[in-house]
Amino acid sequence: MTPVYKRILLKLSGEGMAGDAKTGIDMALTDKLAADIARVVRAGVEVCVVVGGGNFFRGAKNAAATMDRSVADQIGMMATVMNALALRSALQNQGIKATVYSGFPVPKACQSYQFEKAMNSLENGETLIFAGGTGSPYFTTDSGATLRAVEMHCDVLMKATQVDGVYSADPRTNPSAERYDEISYAEVLDKRLQVMDLTAVAMASDNKLPIMVFALKEKDALFKAVCGDIKRTIIK
Repeated sequence: MTPVYKRILLKLSGEGMAGDAKTGIDMALTDKLAADIARVVRAGVEVCVVVGGGNFFRGAKNAAATMDRSVADQIGMMATVMNALALRSALQNQGIKATVYSGFPVPKACQSYQFEKAMNSLENGETLIFAGGTGSPYFTTDSGATLRAVEMHCDVLMKATQVDGVYSADPRTNPSAERYDEISYAEVLDKRLQVMDLTAVAMASDNKLPIMVFALKEKDALFKAVCGDIKRTIIK
């Protein structure tokens, strides 16, 4: 199989790094993710990654009545930095040069995001891991991933999930849910499908950035997705 994309942004959930434990970081699973990414890099694909922080804290969901949403989102952004550092370490163990850029400055742990520095790193063969979301509260990691994919001129935003595409409802609770092989941005927005937050979908639409939604659980799923040889939904 041959990759059909030259430059991708892979969006991983924080929960996806926790495995069965649901919280924290499962390093065995993270090592497997890194091996999957390394295979794609060695196939000549430039890779950017955005990792969520839900295995530690989700700002919008976990904010208590006594905590300001902005503070809760800051905690969530720091959670994404922890995941990004773990993934960087796993990629380095695979022999892949990787750099973490954070929109939420943590200068002693990783690079603060600057467009030109990040683009130079990417063009010099580094795999980029973006943490800290947009650096501002009230934006999800989906929006952060879309923003970075647009900025880095990626060919596609690939969202790895637990299901094999976009459905009219959650197929895990509604067996009659309709699955889409392809769907437009407008349909996702009009039907308010819960695949990504609507801000992210609108941004992708404005910038004509295709979104691929696929399940990561299949063996070699990421490589197959990059080669266009996997069951998935394309939003465009």
